[in-house]
Amino acid sequence: MTEHLKSASVAYENEPFLNSPDGRILRILAEYQEPLARFRREQIQDTVVFFGSARFHGRKDAVENLASIEQNHSASSPAQLENDLKRAHIDIDTARYYEEARRLAHMLTRWSIQIPARRHRFVVTTGGGPGVMEAANLGAHEAGGKSIGLNIQLPFEQYPNQYITPSLNFQFHYFFMRKFWFAYLAKGLVIFPGGFGTMDELFEILTLAQTDKLAKKILVIIYGSEYWRRVINFQAFVDAGTVSPQDVELFKIVDSPEEAFEFLRDGLTKYHLGGTPKKQGEVLPEIAKTRP
Repeated sequence: MTEHLKSASVAYENEPFLNSPDGRILRILAEYQEPLARFRREQIQDTVVFFGSARFHGRKDAVENLASIEQNHSASSPAQLENDLKRAHIDIDTARYYEEARRLAHMLTRWSIQIPARRHRFVVTTGGGPGVMEAANLGAHEAGGKSIGLNIQLPFEQYPNQYITPSLNFQFHYFFMRKFWFAYLAKGLVIFPGGFGTMDELFEILTLAQTDKLAKKILVIIYGSEYWRRVINFQAFVDAGTVSPQDVELFKIVDSPEEAFEFLRDGLTKYHLGGTPKKQGEVLPEIAKTRP
């Protein structure tokens, strides 16, 4: 009796291959095609992206943390207590960025869901984690709209927050594919105070805009002049001749959710809705379905 070899696995079911260096191109393609299919299924036309620190807390949590430290001070050494109190007071001070990101996302979403379009316009999008990301997803959720979370596998800090629309909760392995999806659908970008990751995301978009690598107008808001002017001296770039004077006009620095919302509403209407800006509560004419 002739014996036959056991059938081999088809290539797309061969997990050792898919997880090997030779399968990397397929994993990269999957992080392009699977989000694309989901965005189409969920009828997402474009987005407004919120970036900022993952380490900020809401005011309620920050105040409760300070009270807990003060109540349990006997359990800590004097040096540890001093450090914990300092950190807690910083958290209370920076909690305003959490609350203001939440309010801005709420205002933007409440306005955008009134736009009579075939697909969802200007959907709040974040990195999907805690801090400013959570605040923006929360604000959109409270306004009754969808929001997107583009998460990334990290050894610390990053986990999906509970306010992301479940069908729009993504997990990426490759930073560059995650960045692609931040930029590809974005019509607006709001940069709250943050660290290295926030700086990376800010300058990536500014470089793409500066070099005309974006196919559409992206409105860039830098939120919190007190923080950013201590961290970056934008005028120094111009003074040194390393950027052109017009390059610092690629963004607008604002200090309130209301100012940020008005800039976004007016710019999105002008550049992407083809009409005159309307006040909150008014609707805009139907727009044609376009490729994202």
